Amino acid sequence: MKWQWLLVMILPALHTYAQHEEVPSNKVTDTTSFQSAFKRGKVSGHFRNFFMVTNNEGNLPDYHANAIGGGLKYETAPFHGFKLGIGGFYIFNIGSSNLGARDSISGATNRYEIALFDIEDPTNKTDIDRLEELYLAYNHKDLNIVFGKQIINTPFINPQDSRMRPTEVEGLMINGKVRKNLQWDAGWLYNISPRSTVKWYSVAQSIGVYTQGVNKNGDAADYHDNLVSKGIGLLGAHYKIRSGINISLWEQYVQNIFNTAQIQFDFEKETGQLRYFASLQYIRQDPLNNGGNADPHKTYFDKNNRSNILGARAGLAKKNWEGSLNYTRITSDGKFLMPREWGQEPFFTYLSRERNEGLGDVHAIAAKLKYNFLEDRLKLEAGYGQYYSPDVTNYALNKYGLPSYRHIRIMGDYAFKNFLQGFDIALLVTFKDKLGNDPLPPKNIVNKVNVFNGNIIMNYRF
Repeated sequence: MKWQWLLVMILPALHTYAQHEEVPSNKVTDTTSFQSAFKRGKVSGHFRNFFMVTNNEGNLPDYHANAIGGGLKYETAPFHGFKLGIGGFYIFNIGSSNLGARDSISGATNRYEIALFDIEDPTNKTDIDRLEELYLAYNHKDLNIVFGKQIINTPFINPQDSRMRPTEVEGLMINGKVRKNLQWDAGWLYNISPRSTVKWYSVAQSIGVYTQGVNKNGDAADYHDNLVSKGIGLLGAHYKIRSGINISLWEQYVQNIFNTAQIQFDFEKETGQLRYFASLQYIRQDPLNNGGNADPHKTYFDKNNRSNILGARAGLAKKNWEGSLNYTRITSDGKFLMPREWGQEPFFTYLSRERNEGLGDVHAIAAKLKYNFLEDRLKLEAGYGQYYSPDVTNYALNKYGLPSYRHIRIMGDYAFKNFLQGFDIALLVTFKDKLGNDPLPPKNIVNKVNVFNGNIIMNYRF
């Protein structure tokens, strides 16, 4: 926990620096000095308690866990456009099932609760800490540059913050505007600290920290620590064609492994109190070289794999509610691959606690509803989806053996005010049920279908 002691010593010192000298009350503070930027910096904090339970069918194992933790962040005031930031977080396991045990029936291990802690060491209950942010930022007019450890949000690399802490990245990110209707993003990343870990990994080493599934022959995949890549290049462009019509382009180049390109059109129109919206999405993936390793048993992206994804949504909103119908089609050309360590997939049909990553030849449809009231302090969300995937023995198009399923997700979030300002509590429940009557072995059921997952999350931020 060395970095925690560093924060404990540095943050108060930065915030109260030079207070050992009495400053005359009539003296004007120098806002142009480097020292002043540190004096005027801000300290923020986040404390979180996360309780989770999972119930599987029949004799398959059930789990529970409670995690508690907190963190501090310090950021200087601007100094000629520059700012420094540093922050970290700690977590304790204050009660849980044996998250490292292997089920005697299915052979599976825990999937959800373990992600509240350190997935690489299920027995670690107290020394779960991470230096999360350490960056230098620069801002000038419409140009923003951040170098170092940071949080980013892109279609394929994002916080996926549905556990204790989000995914973090290290590298250079730049964004700006060419003119009012054109924004752009660019970046190069070389290290990643995935959600539910405490370490920082190179881009290549970060792939496969989570479960690896199987290769196209049905053998256990073995690409973790067997890939070679110098990093990730990102490029995005967002253009407002005219009022209510926008186009967004994203390119993610994972050197020596694979390339992902996305184009999305968004439409919006207001008529009276109603707002109509719709979107179209296309994603294309291709391997680079041998997909990370010349040995087909140790590569991540098979050199013959190509994936094409089509997405569409249409919705209606009025004041404090919004509803949408969503569709995703992953064609049979190949399976969609996106390292789960990097973020959640950008599909319109995505619902918490399951993904369609690792699948090909998928049809998915989902209905979503949002409702906010009490001055937006209470937010309710509901989603229902049906996801049709290939047979679990079709290893070339079903990497994790996920059968077709229906998915229900309900979430409520209440933010307090007045005396409890900064405190919020959320309830998230999901249920996944197998579609069809074909029998399945326990390994394709446990933690995948016929499963309930419930969560109570409490946050306090200042």
